[in-house]
Amino acid sequence: MEKKLYIAVIGGHRCDEQTAKIAEDVGRGIAEMGAILVCGGLTGVMEAACRGAKSAGGTTIGILPGSNRKEANRYVDFPILTGLGYMRNNLVVKNADIVIAIDGNEGTLSEIAFALQMKKPLIGINTWDIPGIVKVRDAEEAVEKTKFSIFNF
Repeated sequence: MEKKLYIAVIGGHRCDEQTAKIAEDVGRGIAEMGAILVCGGLTGVMEAACRGAKSAGGTTIGILPGSNRKEANRYVDFPILTGLGYMRNNLVVKNADIVIAIDGNEGTLSEIAFALQMKKPLIGINTWDIPGIVKVRDAEEAVEKTKFSIFNF
């Protein structure tokens, strides 16, 4: 049985249209690679990435901060309840082989820190400027770097 790649998309629960478009394109690219998208399952970047993945027939997992599956955005196939609040950020990263950060604030920063601690390949678009993040310009470059990371992980 072929091992599926799990790719986390992390970013803010609120985002502008341009950031949502980037996240949607990243999600679509993940699905087209045959990978599974993992995220925090809520709105903003997470919802846009899931929408993109679903538009390409992909599978999405949302690791939710609360205890209610109805909190998940409508594009999440498998909502995972944690009841952990922001502490669930660790689980989002833990369940990924590669992490793509798009924009984001402090919650995204915590996920970036977990990814760096866990030595996960970490790609960033318009996000925090921290050593260890492979900075890219757009969704297409992020997906290309992700494909390259597959051979190095």
